[in-house]
Amino acid sequence: MKRVADLLERITEWIMALMLAIMVGLVFGNVVLRYIFNSGIVAAEEIARLMFVWLVFLGATVALRHQRHLGLEIVQSRLPARVRRVCAVIAHLMMLYALWLFVQGSWIQLLIGMDTFSTVLRFPMAFYAAAGFFPAIAMALIVLANLLRIVTNQPGARIPGDPDTTMDHPESHGPAVAPPAPAPHGSAAVAKH
Repeated sequence: MKRVADLLERITEWIMALMLAIMVGLVFGNVVLRYIFNSGIVAAEEIARLMFVWLVFLGATVALRHQRHLGLEIVQSRLPARVRRVCAVIAHLMMLYALWLFVQGSWIQLLIGMDTFSTVLRFPMAFYAAAGFFPAIAMALIVLANLLRIVTNQPGARIPGDPDTTMDHPESHGPAVAPPAPAPHGSAAVAKH
């Protein structure tokens, strides 16, 4: 299962990189065409906006999988392990509820958007709602998988404030800094004079 999730994440990252490249090319090309040649790509704004919306939600999904969203764990880190686990279960249930609301709202917007079309390219506005619908389902699956690991007491569970989970990604805590080297014996004598 992890291998499939890793493959899907890699595909998502490549799609995001492609979208970003197209966005930059269209916006930059449009600026150049507008200021130098007094023309432009009419569809550039619609495509760039659609890709930006998709980039935000796909990026949020990848960030959630790696625990990269901002979180304040100062309270949880001071709680006993059992209370920390209960807080994590409650937080995961709240996240699942919020994601359910998001999926439900996105689905309604997706249905409405099937009959509404963009101004220039005439694509269904449901493409925007789909950017929230599918990533929200993926995020719900990620949260649900971690919740099951927490409830079943598996070692791979990520619990906010738990010292074991903060070391999963040490690179997120900044570069390791070596302690300063002690000063040579001669330099202390020079400093006194």
